[in-house]
Amino acid sequence: MRVVITGAFGFLGHRLATTLLQTRTFGGVPIERLVLADRVVAPGPPVATDPLVDLVHGDLTDRLADIFAHPVDVLFHLAAAVSAECEADFDLGMRANLDTTRALLEAARAQTAAGGPVPRVLFASSLAVYGAGPGLPPPAAISEATLPVPQSSYGTQKLICEQLIADCTRRGFIDGRVARLMTVTVRPGRPNAAASGFLSGIIREPLAGLPATCPVRPDLAVALSSPRRAVDGLLCVAQAERGTGPGRLEGRLPVNLPALTVSVADMLATLRQVAGDAVADLVTMSADPAVEAIVASWPAVFDNRRAAALGLRPDPDFRSVVQDYLTDHPDAVHGTAPAQPARRTP
Repeated sequence: MRVVITGAFGFLGHRLATTLLQTRTFGGVPIERLVLADRVVAPGPPVATDPLVDLVHGDLTDRLADIFAHPVDVLFHLAAAVSAECEADFDLGMRANLDTTRALLEAARAQTAAGGPVPRVLFASSLAVYGAGPGLPPPAAISEATLPVPQSSYGTQKLICEQLIADCTRRGFIDGRVARLMTVTVRPGRPNAAASGFLSGIIREPLAGLPATCPVRPDLAVALSSPRRAVDGLLCVAQAERGTGPGRLEGRLPVNLPALTVSVADMLATLRQVAGDAVADLVTMSADPAVEAIVASWPAVFDNRRAAALGLRPDPDFRSVVQDYLTDHPDAVHGTAPAQPARRTP
């Protein structure tokens, strides 16, 4: 079995690769090659030197011929430009998110047409496909049956890709699966260009002894997922057998990964409880209407029944999210966080 991860040296891509290399299987089948594709390869990561790994470095559209030079059985498509940079640069978002995904789907389709295996493609989408529109208020809890009305270019690009994947699946070109990620918090390393990046920054920076700015009102509610739960969700949706009943993936609808709903004020209160006043006081409130407009357009309360049928559950509370971060990144506390390059991840 040959498995490919695009955006493999982004935060979630690296965690996903690490998890697959620990088990060395996908769906119980041994992985023969794990292809890690990214524009930027971080220096010296352990996954890069694993004998199971092949590295593909460069712009994805330029390297698809190399990726598909041998049959691809499973492909996790995580590479993307993120929300705020797509809003700032429309053309960048269209190239990185829509054009690249379409080119990837064409390469997968060509493999199938040539008699190769039908690739199983897991696309990492986002809660940003949702939003309230005039005359269309959102329901109390969002489900996969809720009409997506994205309020950002990023959300629109993700929604278009979802529909392309569903149609390619209907036509038998691929076996496509879509997992909609909640805002993943707490991310280690340096901030990226996502509008939601502050939701990690207001925890990560103070724990490292650094100041942080919160650009939204404290009572704003958000839908979160810890990195552990996010990777579990991606793997679960990708590995699930199709069919009806518990543990099976029914139809072509996306799966909204489970959401923990929490207010920004509750996040800061948890930081204070876990790390103390001196750490929590490093956060300064400073409104940024552009950031709040994007983040506030995303829903905060989700109906998790479709994910629950696959065995997925949200994080129990935000304290557990912070504790996971402290456990996974002990060197990132009290000013010892290693410098990492800013990443483009979904």
